[in-house]
Amino acid sequence: MTTIERAEPGDTGEILTVQRAAYVSEAQLYGDPFIPPLIETAEQVRKVVETAVVLVARDGSRVVGAVRGQLSQTTCRVGRLVVAPDMQGRGIGGALLAALHDEVAPAQAFDLFTGHLSEGNLRLYRRHGYRETRRERMSDHLTLVHMRREAGRDHL
Repeated sequence: MTTIERAEPGDTGEILTVQRAAYVSEAQLYGDPFIPPLIETAEQVRKVVETAVVLVARDGSRVVGAVRGQLSQTTCRVGRLVVAPDMQGRGIGGALLAALHDEVAPAQAFDLFTGHLSEGNLRLYRRHGYRETRRERMSDHLTLVHMRREAGRDHL
């Protein structure tokens, strides 16, 4: 059974391991092994755990997913939604996203971005009420799709 709870600094290593495993396919998709989630350090992750809302999904004692939320005025910036590759397709990403929406209830909107080729991510976010707001061309091989979900919007 998977449970979702607030991350603690002691979860840093496991979060980083899941993050790196989850983002390998993204790096391959875009032909860039140096995307930020793959080069982030344990100290950087620990600092986020200590200063932002970081939720983890656990299967028993194992961290199998995570998501970050940083409230800035009335908007929550969502980032690093990750699920261990062997646990993908089981609804863990959607459960983490929904839990973050509940956890950061004061937010009036939730913003995130993903790559234009990341169809699974785009489908997941749309199912949870996110709508595309703009596209930002980063390079020949990457365009970021920025998305927003207004608070109180029904999902699923």
